[in-house]
Amino acid sequence: MPHPTDDRTFRLPTSVRPTAYDASLSVDLDGRRFSGTIRIAVALAAPAEELVLHAAGLAVERASVRAAGRDLPVAEVRAAPASETIVLRLGAAAPAGPASLELSFSGPMSPGLRGLYLAGSGLAATQFESADARRVFPCFDEPGFKAPWRLAVDAPKGAVVLSNGVPAREEDRGAVRRVVFAETPPLPTYLVALVVGRVESLPAVEVRGIPVRTWASPEKLALTGFGQAVAVEALPRLEDYFAVPYAFGKLDQVGLPEFEAGAMENAGLVTFRETALLLDPATASLGQQKRVAEVVTHELAHQWFGNWVTMTWWDDLWLNEAFATWMAAKIVDAWKPAWRVWLDFDQGKAAAMRLDALRSTHPIHAEVKDVADAGEAFDLITYEKGGAVLRMIEGYLGEEPFRDGLRRYMRRHARANAVADDLWAALAEASRQPVVELANAWLREPGYPLVRVSRAGAALRLEQRRFFSDPAAATGADAATWPVPMVLRYRTGGREVEQRVLLRDASAEVALEGEPEILCANAGATGFYRVAYDAGLLAALNADLPALSPAERVALLQDEWALVRAGEAEMAAFLDLCAALGGEEDYAVLDELVARLATIEHRIVEDGDRPALQAFVARLFQPQLEAVGWDPAPGEPDPVRLRRAAAVRALGLVARDPEVRAEARARLDLWLARERAALEPNLHEVAVGVVAREGDAARFEAFRSLFRGETDPAFRRRYLLALAGFEEPALALRGIELCLSGEVPLQDVASFVGALLGNRVARDPAWIRLRADWAPLLERVRGAPMLLRRIVESMGALVERRHLQEAETFLSEHPVDEARQAIAQTLERLRQDVELRERTRASVGGWLAARG
Repeated sequence: MPHPTDDRTFRLPTSVRPTAYDASLSVDLDGRRFSGTIRIAVALAAPAEELVLHAAGLAVERASVRAAGRDLPVAEVRAAPASETIVLRLGAAAPAGPASLELSFSGPMSPGLRGLYLAGSGLAATQFESADARRVFPCFDEPGFKAPWRLAVDAPKGAVVLSNGVPAREEDRGAVRRVVFAETPPLPTYLVALVVGRVESLPAVEVRGIPVRTWASPEKLALTGFGQAVAVEALPRLEDYFAVPYAFGKLDQVGLPEFEAGAMENAGLVTFRETALLLDPATASLGQQKRVAEVVTHELAHQWFGNWVTMTWWDDLWLNEAFATWMAAKIVDAWKPAWRVWLDFDQGKAAAMRLDALRSTHPIHAEVKDVADAGEAFDLITYEKGGAVLRMIEGYLGEEPFRDGLRRYMRRHARANAVADDLWAALAEASRQPVVELANAWLREPGYPLVRVSRAGAALRLEQRRFFSDPAAATGADAATWPVPMVLRYRTGGREVEQRVLLRDASAEVALEGEPEILCANAGATGFYRVAYDAGLLAALNADLPALSPAERVALLQDEWALVRAGEAEMAAFLDLCAALGGEEDYAVLDELVARLATIEHRIVEDGDRPALQAFVARLFQPQLEAVGWDPAPGEPDPVRLRRAAAVRALGLVARDPEVRAEARARLDLWLARERAALEPNLHEVAVGVVAREGDAARFEAFRSLFRGETDPAFRRRYLLALAGFEEPALALRGIELCLSGEVPLQDVASFVGALLGNRVARDPAWIRLRADWAPLLERVRGAPMLLRRIVESMGALVERRHLQEAETFLSEHPVDEARQAIAQTLERLRQDVELRERTRASVGGWLAARG
């Protein structure tokens, strides 16, 4: 008979629970192997004739069980590859009560970026989320099983050894050095971590008694100061917000040369992709600085949400990620209010709304049957929609009741596990509001509403239905409704009025305090819904755009573009809105405008109409660049610098203005000749992109050399991705060969493929080679499932119907189990993009022709 463990959806029984781990591990960096022993104390709720725990790719050389004061014979150790478990069949039943398991094991380092893997030259690291601790230790590898860990590590002398615990002592063992770490608080296995090898840190900084260190490869040590400063600022702010002291004794942050995600919140030992941690403030753009601040703070927020209180199973992953996303913006905004990070947060929300308008979306609280499903849950819905819904609920409840509810939740579930309803109960108690109704409607249903707003004198009619970006889906849309917490702001009789409405039904009429002269139906742009205004309300907004805040102007652009995609608004009207924003001065609005015009240039406009579109973009943005110039004035504020960057991006990459391209090339060459004043830091990335597009073979080799020799990870990545942007046909082919040669680091393969498919010259030959070399490419990224999904998603850069048909056929013939959801979403999005192109390209050409 088949055993239950032969099913990939097998979950460990809760009748056996670990209560403590005591492990030793020997790491052979040169041999790329490890071996060890582990003693696991367990509690048995009932007698057991077999014990099941996780192990994947491990050779278990010895297993023993002790219970009730005697050793129990282990008759068989059977591996179950489908569920990545081992079954210890006992010769005699273990009685209920405490017991201990002891196992000796060994295994190879992973060739990918999970388990224990080579993260750089002379450097190994672990990445265990979602379920890869089992590739290094036999263990109970589900988040609901929390237990303290003690770890001892043998490593080559001279190698730094870091883990979750504070180092308790070191022992000289001849050729190796043993580091013994103090016991940790209870942890799920996915938060256990180890870094061994060649890294250095500056001296620790004490924060309320917690030593904070930031580590990097020795040649990048000078780039650690900013990330360290962020952690020092964020840690006490988070302690104060949660009213719970940081629990893990010390905080190490490590930048790794090869890393699959952005960062990982391992308790007390946070690991990062280098671009998310390391920078030089003198040369880094403001966007880089904000990104590092956001990621560092996100990971530190996890030390409470996720590490101190942990989800019970992966269907509540959002409990970790949504809260960390929202909390990072809140903390960084309090630290650096001039950065306006909520506008960056809104960009993430907008990306989630685009995904959530698909039929193939999923609820924030999604069903997760197994760890493969868990891997696909790390997406914009979990992070960005989840964070936006939390912000919306906080706005409805108020900041203080929301914070008090979170503190109650932290105290009640300290050191343990929780589920979503535990959080809602705490928030409801603190706020005395119907939180369960509000929260579950948004978390357990996919999608979000389109709210139609029309005026009838001094009343407002509101109607909601689910929004789909596919015009065909809208006609058969279900009757789903949400409790929509709306904030209306309007001007009447020369005064501003703000009014809150909870729209529960499919439609409602709201009495206003007078006839509105101008009205915004998503004040502050904090709501997770689209707004469709009637003609009169929309005309009033277009005639007085400065009456809206920057966030509201961005939201208006996004909503109107979404309505065009859904076939509910005309492209000509959207282009009129773009033209009306020609005098815009706020960089966030300009960034959104550039992004939308770049999409039209990339996806929609016919080649014959392209010069007219480029001329239109030039007319919009040449005055912007003339107003600010290329060179910053002394003491120039960041908003002006970012306005300049938006103008150069529009003129250099969308309009392809020859004067701007020549200036970018000249200034980049001066910058590369060490004249740093020639190129303001916020312009470096766009200058590299502009120069690559028209670059020759000498420039290609120059960028390739810069990529190989650069120590700053952000600059290194720019030079790398630029190699996918050359439009001289022979150089485009060289970029394709570079991608498939193995020279592109594993962590950057998906981004490089996306850049090639986004290059109009490289697109077709890259698409042909991608399919021809699919098997070896898949094999290379198989050990990094997140990157595998990103490669599938990169196919969304394709443009034409023939590409869509080829992608549908290819992915049907080459299914990827680890990327089922990514395949469905990518094909649905691409199908809509192709239909949008076919539906609107004539109207774009007509509008441009009418504009001369």
